Amino acid sequence: MDILGIIPARFASTRFPGKPLTEIKGKSMIQRVYEQASKSSLARVLVATDDTRILEHVLAFGGNAVMTGAHHQSGTDRCFEAYQLQDTPFSYVINIQGDEPFIKPEQIDLVAACFRKPATQLATLIKEIKSHEELFNVNSPKVVVNTSKEALYFSRQPIPYCRNVPIEDWHEQHTYYKHIGIYGYRTDILEQITQLPPSALELAESLEQLRWLEHGFRITTAVTTLETFGIDTPEDLLKVQAALAED
Repeated sequence: MDILGIIPARFASTRFPGKPLTEIKGKSMIQRVYEQASKSSLARVLVATDDTRILEHVLAFGGNAVMTGAHHQSGTDRCFEAYQLQDTPFSYVINIQGDEPFIKPEQIDLVAACFRKPATQLATLIKEIKSHEELFNVNSPKVVVNTSKEALYFSRQPIPYCRNVPIEDWHEQHTYYKHIGIYGYRTDILEQITQLPPSALELAESLEQLRWLEHGFRITTAVTTLETFGIDTPEDLLKVQAALAED
């Protein structure tokens, strides 16, 4: 399939400035993400950045990269500009998080496989929640899906509410899913969603994907059993480095 993989990467992160260039066991974070994505079935992979330091670094290790504007409010918006800058047309784009250096190629291919169904507009991954702690972690968005595995709603709170069941047993009473933050877009849909204004649900939960649902777009989900680990803060990086040192 003609799928373009884009890794949005900006230098000026509030919680972790310069995160894409941070070294992890001899390689930068962005290089690790790029190399993992390149092992998938994507037709092309590139980094979309607003910083010349990231651009030059990616080109130096042999990767593809494009400069995009500094005004983008989301990775989705940056992906659309990067897509527009391509000489080759693509039917689909997959947005790969630039702070997940150990993302598995199989996860990217799982999102890509969603587009074998012509009706798929948007796609993402979900993973079954196995613990009470994970279910009630507000930094890990949850997903409610229908019988066709299309997303009905995303929330930082656990939904549904399991009535008459102790909250510590909810994850055993009902199958809950957490959201894995990788997105696939049909390119005509990508163009449409970047024109949408922020929605009430999005602003309430601070979850961009709610804007798409609120405006009537459909998000197909695929279930993964593989874990991912995003690096949001310097503390997360220290945990990863400590784990790698033990290997």
